[in-house]
Amino acid sequence: MPLTTFVTTPADAGRRLDQFLTGALGDVSRSRVQQLIAQEKVTVNGATAKASLRLEGNETIAVTGEVQLPPLKAEAEDIPLDVVYEDKEIAVINKPAGMMVHAGAGATSDARSRGTLVNALLHHMKKLSKVGGELRPGIVHRLDKETSGLILVAKNDAAHRNLGNQFSGREIKKKYIALVQGWPKSDSGTINAPVSRDRIKRTRMTTRGKGGRDAITHYKVTEKIESAYGKFALVEVKIDTGRTHQIRVHMASLGHPVVGDTLYGASRELSARGANASGRASKYTSGKPPAITLSRNFLHAGELQFLHPRTEKKLTFGAPLPKELALLLRRIQD
Repeated sequence: MPLTTFVTTPADAGRRLDQFLTGALGDVSRSRVQQLIAQEKVTVNGATAKASLRLEGNETIAVTGEVQLPPLKAEAEDIPLDVVYEDKEIAVINKPAGMMVHAGAGATSDARSRGTLVNALLHHMKKLSKVGGELRPGIVHRLDKETSGLILVAKNDAAHRNLGNQFSGREIKKKYIALVQGWPKSDSGTINAPVSRDRIKRTRMTTRGKGGRDAITHYKVTEKIESAYGKFALVEVKIDTGRTHQIRVHMASLGHPVVGDTLYGASRELSARGANASGRASKYTSGKPPAITLSRNFLHAGELQFLHPRTEKKLTFGAPLPKELALLLRRIQD
């Protein structure tokens, strides 16, 4: 990170130093800003300061260097894997919700860098491609932590580069299943809206920011559900690009967030209204079904199609909805 200087204004008075810098630097996370400050790579009026420093306005803040991180390397862990397909070049894994694909670049050797798909792959497959680096061996593409479903893994560099070219050429087809709140106005459509990181809440992405990366999502409603819990739509989604949180932020931009996705406006729990869609009285003694909570997003990568990197044979794989999603779907369809 090059030397950068900012001058605060009276409007910044009361803000924390790390909060101000996270907004000022744009594409740098708050945790990375805090690392910069902890490593004394930030000065306020020429002196080092704490991340919690409250600004008064009219300070000169300088970023004097980059964060120095120790080299990190993923380690093997004996974690169960649902292997859908495997040969000498590739593997297809059905990833559960709650599992990160790989540790972040800022992770240390604590719990944040363990329990990932990469850790499990290193134990079960021993050898993976090195194109992605020491933290991401074998990883050709990613799924969000709370998204389940199929993910493609490369075992050697040649396979990785071939699959990477297929992704960049939009030749790999992925189909997702999502349950969204409400009914979209159109039963099918294409969302073409650039995605960028939210400048205020850094864990979110947005379609409203400037300088976002192109993102294209195609959706088709496969079932409309009107239940005691409200209206929902089961949606089949295909994407031309693979931006962070793309499907989640695009569906939320239509006003129909993915069920369970509280980061993008979905309800924390689904509360019943006491009668089903047909108006019949509830079968529950309390007069209405109990509230439903989902600890993950109702988003599942259910189908994957690509050309084998060596044989060039077209391969198609599928993975059914995991039990917790199938159960929720049955409950609101009841």
